[in-house]
Amino acid sequence: MKIRIVLILLLSFYFSTSVSAEVPLKAAFIRDHQLWMKEGDQEIQLTTGRYVYSPQWSKDGRFIAYLDGDEQAEKTYLFIYDVKQKESYQPYSTIETKNFQWSPVSNQLAYNAGGVLNVTKTENGRPKGFENVSLGVSDFAWFPSGKEFIVSSQSNLLPTGWEPVHLFKVSVDAKLDSDKIKPFYTIQTNTTDLFAINAEYFKWSSDGKWVSFLATPTASWSNDSNTLCVLSSAGDHFQVIGKMLWYKDWIKWAPTKNQLAYISGEGRFFVENKKTRVADIPILNQQKEYTPKGYVDLDIDWFSPEEVIVARAKENKEWKEGPVPTMFTTLYAINIKSAEQKQISFPKKNELDDKPQVVGSYITWYRKDQHGNQGGVWIKNGLNGSENRWLKHVDSAAVFFDKK
Repeated sequence: MKIRIVLILLLSFYFSTSVSAEVPLKAAFIRDHQLWMKEGDQEIQLTTGRYVYSPQWSKDGRFIAYLDGDEQAEKTYLFIYDVKQKESYQPYSTIETKNFQWSPVSNQLAYNAGGVLNVTKTENGRPKGFENVSLGVSDFAWFPSGKEFIVSSQSNLLPTGWEPVHLFKVSVDAKLDSDKIKPFYTIQTNTTDLFAINAEYFKWSSDGKWVSFLATPTASWSNDSNTLCVLSSAGDHFQVIGKMLWYKDWIKWAPTKNQLAYISGEGRFFVENKKTRVADIPILNQQKEYTPKGYVDLDIDWFSPEEVIVARAKENKEWKEGPVPTMFTTLYAINIKSAEQKQISFPKKNELDDKPQVVGSYITWYRKDQHGNQGGVWIKNGLNGSENRWLKHVDSAAVFFDKK
């Protein structure tokens, strides 16, 4: 009996340590509207009495920027959680924003407040205070160097029609000085081929030679169709890639190549016409489409230079009116070289899997019941690993800290 007990204890110890060793992940997540963090097997609640949105990790993982607002997110204020000091603070009181981004090279935070682009100063090693950078900003992104921004300015409606959409290259230390704000590219628009009044959701390729973005039309139109574009880092080569909906997570650059995976298709409802495509940039050949007939893809991420993960459901062309049907997505892996595809997640009936994220060798996703307000974060190690629930009772997908 003693031998059996010792053996069971040893096996239990081995199993628990091996599971911990197999999941070296670190994530911020939202549970009951509060900010939490998990590292390894330890979950820590970071806020109380708030209504948290949009957590983002700083480059070194010391800080988590997030928004605190109300249920409708009508007013959201910028906060930072300092993991080292274990406290939340405001970099500057009453910063109201919805759009903020960490520098790709430092713990500097940029944010758009009412059309004014600002960057944080540094005080005792923490982002604190702010400096104005540029006025008239609609959307922005850091250049990979962390020294400049690419900035869009929404066009104006003139008696003769809409102006072109202007992009600018802005020095981080511009401080509203027009000499440090240079025209970068002008998007010539028209009502037939490329109608847009704004440029949004800038994302850089892995080598920093291309930036993708959505050229978006007026509000109602943008719910049904936007134009995916790419622009070279020198601002001298512009290409239209395709039409798609207004979801920034549906656009993903390959980890090592200048290939852009996205979910194409027009129409605001998910029931049909949402297809995974991969485009070589610059476009030299016809784009490849990978979604089988009778299906729609509704989320995407790269697993490797040759493999893409998608959240896929069956089409529902029969639906015409009434409540929008739930699309029960399941994760599939697509080999873009061989075109081989296989199912890699297995939700139960009335469950759906979406928000795939790849962190190192791990695939993570959000699994939710059709009628539930909360779901779980699931993981598997590699395409052939077993799926395991990593987080329970969370409001949305986790945001993983990736050291790459």
